[in-house]
Amino acid sequence: MRLKEFLRSGHNPTLFASFLYFDISFMIWVLLGPTGTFIVEDLGLSDFEKGMMVGIPVLGGALLRIPMGLMADRYGGKRIGQIGMILTMIPLAWGWLFANNLPQIYMLGFLLGVAGASFAVALPLASRWYPKKHQGLAMGIAGAGNSGTVIATLFGPRLAEMYGWQAVFGIALIPLFIAFVVFTILAKDNPKAVKPMKVTEYLHVIKHKHTWLYSFFYSLSFGGFVGLTGYLTLFFYDQYGVSKVTAGDFVTICVFAGSFIRPIGGFLADKYGGLRLLVFLFSGAMITLLIVGMLPPVYVALAMLFLTLLFLGAANGALFQVIPVQFPKEVGLLTGFVGAAGGLGGFFLPNILGTFKELTGTYTYGFWWVSATILVAIVILVVMQKTSRVRNAQVMVNKV
Repeated sequence: MRLKEFLRSGHNPTLFASFLYFDISFMIWVLLGPTGTFIVEDLGLSDFEKGMMVGIPVLGGALLRIPMGLMADRYGGKRIGQIGMILTMIPLAWGWLFANNLPQIYMLGFLLGVAGASFAVALPLASRWYPKKHQGLAMGIAGAGNSGTVIATLFGPRLAEMYGWQAVFGIALIPLFIAFVVFTILAKDNPKAVKPMKVTEYLHVIKHKHTWLYSFFYSLSFGGFVGLTGYLTLFFYDQYGVSKVTAGDFVTICVFAGSFIRPIGGFLADKYGGLRLLVFLFSGAMITLLIVGMLPPVYVALAMLFLTLLFLGAANGALFQVIPVQFPKEVGLLTGFVGAAGGLGGFFLPNILGTFKELTGTYTYGFWWVSATILVAIVILVVMQKTSRVRNAQVMVNKV
């Protein structure tokens, strides 16, 4: 596929605006992770409370993605994106000016879920401008906005060390305002996009078994990515005793890999098929997490987590190559529905790690639990591929 062909096939300003909107929103969504070591020290949180703190924003995003995806389908992605950014300013101002105890951290964390729900708006807004053969790359580029995590993990700990963790929320208002202005100027809804259907007409999508299977897969790929993103700063700080800034830098290295590999995952899925690629990527993540669970020396763990987020980031792009092709009329709702499952996965993962750490005194069993769950997904994917090949063979025989 030629890049020039891709660039001519859609609306590049909207693609860039969608990427920027998602990028800054994702940065804000995961902000409690990079600043978490400072909050934990300030408030004296337990292992369970640590996991809950970084998991709640992901839960908020999961619950809000479906309604935001539905509203984007009905009222236009640009309008809903603008509203989402305005609403995101509320928890940032709250965290900056008022938050000083755990209940308030939980509440503002849940409201940060509005930023996480941007996923269900930005990706459909961009992808609707591109033909099917370029859906994987378009969704991958817009979805690479999860690179906002790199900004959060790189600058969050440093700013918290210099100005205090509360000030980080106030500083985050600046890039959010810039993104709002750029998005307002550049983003445009595709006038030829499929007209929204009634809510009742979406029920057949929810009843479709593949909707739930894709949701399960995404709860592992995206849920694993965002869950580890939020928790790894605490993991490196607790397990290996590195400084807070160094822990943030380690996470930045890992997240950088997972963020920018997503468009490549979409591109490879366009070429080789999303489900086939997912088997390979999930297998890699299963093995690396198994090794991390052995709690090897810090740089071995860093290398394995780097590979883990590389695999999971590419898997995100591969999975979302499948959705707009199979469900072109309901891409907004499906993006929200499957994205919500990804958010739930991201909520449960840090809580699994934190709970096992509190119960057993080690992170080992938490990482192994996640690895075993990925193995289940691999088995399902293999069965799906075999079923698909049998079905295609029967179609060919009937044609003959």
